[in-house]
Amino acid sequence: MRIHHLNCGSVRRIEATYDGPPAAHAVNHCLLLETSAGLVLVETGLGLGDVRDPDGTLGADWVRMSEPVLAEEETAVRQVARLGFDPSDVAHIVLTHLDIDHCGGLPDFPDATVHVLAPELDAALAQAPSFRYRPAHWAHGPRWAAYAPDGAETWYGLPAIRPRRLPSDILLVPLGGHTAGHTGVAVRGADGWLLHCGDAYYYHRELHPDPEPHPLLDLVQVSSEIDRDLRLDTQSRLRALVRDHGDEVTPFSAHDPWEFAAVTDQQAAV
Repeated sequence: MRIHHLNCGSVRRIEATYDGPPAAHAVNHCLLLETSAGLVLVETGLGLGDVRDPDGTLGADWVRMSEPVLAEEETAVRQVARLGFDPSDVAHIVLTHLDIDHCGGLPDFPDATVHVLAPELDAALAQAPSFRYRPAHWAHGPRWAAYAPDGAETWYGLPAIRPRRLPSDILLVPLGGHTAGHTGVAVRGADGWLLHCGDAYYYHRELHPDPEPHPLLDLVQVSSEIDRDLRLDTQSRLRALVRDHGDEVTPFSAHDPWEFAAVTDQQAAV
């Protein structure tokens, strides 16, 4: 499997909490996977509709808070094309959740099967329109594949789900607390597993033994949580995963620009 790391929507510029890393725009970290089942997109970030009509699709309040760059060349559909693929070749999209900045590109891939946890889909359909969920992102009627978090299988001690019609090296790993059906997405590459943690945490220092949230990102994290105790327990489990299996699994969050830079620099070196 070949893995491409994509930033599909730069937002507010932030600074690290320690000397060294330069200030950077927070990202929407997506993956494009070349698999035996066709192209698989993990997350979509912001889409063409968001860039062209941000107040209409994203909402003026979200735009004001997030300060998105709104660059069409950052959308997944444009990046897929730049990599030499036809966007219609994206057969599957796997989402950590349906927050506004994680699924905005769904309309750009109308024929893809969209894999998501069932509690998340139920919450989004029931609560939209809201600050969190925007119905414009699924008005085209996606082909949903929804999964119950039954815990029948585990992955490194965490519950796991095998999405239908996808290779066995792609797993949903429920990481609760942020939304009603938030999940990580584990992908096995040539050098081990990647774990896209979505918004289970926001800043790489939150996975340190002595966790250090980012002051600005933590405001977003706390204000958007639906279950604080569950979110904190999820982060504790991720720290244990890093401690015990950090040589086998590389976790990353959806928005940390320094994590994104680290994995893309590593990819460029290969």
